[in-house]
Amino acid sequence: MNDDTNDIGFNSIIGGAFFVSSVVAGITSISISKYDRKIKKSSFIRNVLFLILCVVCLLVVIVIGKIHLWGALAFFFLYVVYICCIFLSEMYVRGEEKYSNCEEGMIDDHMLDLPMVCDMKKGEELSCEQLRVPLLVNKDDIQSEKQKKIAFVLRKVVYILELPLDIPRKLTIPNVSQEKWSKPFGVVSITLAPLLLFLIWDFIGPKTRIWAYGISGLIGLACGVVVFFTSDGLNPPKKFNFLWLGLGFLMSITWTYILAEELISLLVSMGLILGISPSILGLTVLAWGNSLGDLVANVTLAKSSGPRGAQVALCGCYAGPIFNTLVGLGLSLIFTTWKAFPSSYIVPMDSTIYETMGFLLLGLLWALVILPKRDMRLDKFFGIGLLAIYLCFLFLKLARALGFIDFQISP
Repeated sequence: MNDDTNDIGFNSIIGGAFFVSSVVAGITSISISKYDRKIKKSSFIRNVLFLILCVVCLLVVIVIGKIHLWGALAFFFLYVVYICCIFLSEMYVRGEEKYSNCEEGMIDDHMLDLPMVCDMKKGEELSCEQLRVPLLVNKDDIQSEKQKKIAFVLRKVVYILELPLDIPRKLTIPNVSQEKWSKPFGVVSITLAPLLLFLIWDFIGPKTRIWAYGISGLIGLACGVVVFFTSDGLNPPKKFNFLWLGLGFLMSITWTYILAEELISLLVSMGLILGISPSILGLTVLAWGNSLGDLVANVTLAKSSGPRGAQVALCGCYAGPIFNTLVGLGLSLIFTTWKAFPSSYIVPMDSTIYETMGFLLLGLLWALVILPKRDMRLDKFFGIGLLAIYLCFLFLKLARALGFIDFQISP
């Protein structure tokens, strides 16, 4: 949304989608290749095709070079169409498979609570007594006293380092969970939350007058007084929990926006110091940082939760980028076109984004062709192909950064 860093935003969204759909999907497939697991063909093809549609729509916007408010709204509401497609297709598939058995390797719902021993080789099964042994071992027997002291000191250091950010968040994000409820923090957070929202609105939207801050302060003060007299120190408010949760979610998004602004500023500074294009940093460093959590979560889920876990993990490799592109980038486009309304928003021109989108589409086409041909089995061939495509992309970027390649792709 910032005119000075919008190229970083575009590149980080596309770079993140490329990383998740190629590297995360590839590593996930390789990590479970020995289990010979399959996924549902219908949901996989639906997700990949819709991600291709998102990339093509975004490519059209970039080629045109501008977008109007109505175009941004249409781009955002593509996600609603995606959700409707998921709902309708799943209802259809469930109707078709209502009386089918587990011929395709999918397990029944009543088996989800059973330990996944089917992947063990013969002779590796553990008895119930062996499984209970680790539970009887005391942690004091595993960790020495010195290790426990070091861990305690590290936790205290991390706690102190987090205080400058943790305290302001607690003072502005209402938390009504029974475990973390604190009446002083609850009263202060509901009082300061409206004022912080107006400050952020004044930063990203039309400039507001000074009396608007007074109104927001009065609203927050009134809410704080109501919470002070209707709650106690032990139990959070029992009424209007939906409003509490909604405000907490909204303030969490607000803090995410604030931290993202600082992260982008840090990337721009790094680019100026190191002489690297900020868009390249957004395409690599920021995209990798945003996607490492997906990598760990998807691989762990695929390896530990059986066929259902593999299904969810691989679908997440395509559904996640769809959400980031349509909702994350879509909301940003809505705000920027709203600020430029009734004129159109001029999309920043960056020739490198065409290369990224080309490699992204190549990876999606590889997945769309290879996996159905291999009977929807997640194996090393499928994963290595995705990783090879991403490595070719990185080689091209590195060669250009070192000056070995000097051509530019233009629309």
